[in-house]
Amino acid sequence: MTNEIKNKERDHIDFEKTRIDPLFNNLFYPTLLSMVFASLFTVADGIFVGQGVGSNALAAINIVSPLFLITTGIALMFGAGVSVVASIHLAQNDTKKANTNITQAFGVATLLMVIITAAVFLFRVPFLRLLGSSDALLPFCQDYLLAILPGCICLITQLIGTFVIRLDGSPKFAASLEIFPGLLNIFLDWLFVFPMQMGIAGVGIASSISCATAAGMVIGYLCFRSETVKFLPLQFSSTYLRALARNVGNIARSGFSSMLGELTMSVMLLTGNYMFLRELGEDGVAAFSVACYLYPIVFMVNNAVAQSAQPIISFNYGAGNRYRVKRAFRLSLSTATICGVLATTFLTLCAKPLVGLFLHPGTKAYEIAISGLPLFAYSAIFFAMNVAIIGYYQATAQNTRATLYMLFRGLIFLIPAFILLPMFIFPQGLWLAVPVAECMTLGLILLTNKGIISR
Repeated sequence: MTNEIKNKERDHIDFEKTRIDPLFNNLFYPTLLSMVFASLFTVADGIFVGQGVGSNALAAINIVSPLFLITTGIALMFGAGVSVVASIHLAQNDTKKANTNITQAFGVATLLMVIITAAVFLFRVPFLRLLGSSDALLPFCQDYLLAILPGCICLITQLIGTFVIRLDGSPKFAASLEIFPGLLNIFLDWLFVFPMQMGIAGVGIASSISCATAAGMVIGYLCFRSETVKFLPLQFSSTYLRALARNVGNIARSGFSSMLGELTMSVMLLTGNYMFLRELGEDGVAAFSVACYLYPIVFMVNNAVAQSAQPIISFNYGAGNRYRVKRAFRLSLSTATICGVLATTFLTLCAKPLVGLFLHPGTKAYEIAISGLPLFAYSAIFFAMNVAIIGYYQATAQNTRATLYMLFRGLIFLIPAFILLPMFIFPQGLWLAVPVAECMTLGLILLTNKGIISR
């Protein structure tokens, strides 16, 4: 393929000179489309399982989901981290150093995930017990876990690839990494669950196949289509290994808050599953799983805002252009706030039809979900603003602040909220734990960073 043809296929993004509003939109809409599609594919999984296998299978997927979130967290740490570091290097015209960091991010993250999946496979029953599986759910959990383990390794390549390809100036191709494999996933879900009657294992196999497809697309792009970012040969000299350790440390620090964002969802799932199971039984977990299937839509939409602003902010931060940094942050914050308000409104007004997609009307789990989802929906407004602000700190290499705020929203505030609120208001307190934790985090950010909203 000639350079002329390749250039026509690219999106011609100039992070330094293009006006911020059209530059942000050029990144945001393809990213939003891919994130929404990814969320809808997750929802489709839940619908096929809930309608085709049953509520226990739906609850089992919710039990196993923290593994996917841990995988995504690792991928986001390396993906967002290398995007920040490489953006700054590219702004300083050091392409070789940027590509070295990109190659090392892919290699180390993949090796780490291989080790984790091997350990989970060997100790799968204790692992599932740790995640909160009951005796009734354990067979479903094992079937699903074994089916998704290969996909977890491929997911690393897929997610890091979206950051790197977007940085290369191809947000539309990055979006296709979610859309095409996701459509394949929906078809395979239907095929494996209904005509082939493979149950919950079929859903896991479909996910693994779609992740492998996306990973292949990433490797194909970086080998044959990329303009700036490329793989470089790995070396094993002592000098290279020392540089590798230093570079991976920088990448991990820059992307650590993104990993914490996923791990906070794991904490939400683990703590929520435990509390709902203890207070409301398997029906409670099944009801909570509906919120957990819908919550990624909110998460993905606001992640699209933060990820679209990140390369703009990081590049111009590296280039020393403070005005463009501030403008991009203001645009991301206002966009995130609008998305949060719309998400809360939608989840509140459409609670019945949304719950009906997953659970059969008249069941106990259905009634629990109907009453709780509108309460849970209030988390979207506060979450949206938190993610935009934390994303700004991450993009400008203020890693300590970004990490601390993630810890507060996902651990320090969240776990006590799940434990204490049901003591005072039951069962509503179970559903209000996440909104209260997000609201308290936003309050802490505003108190400790006066003027951040007007920045």
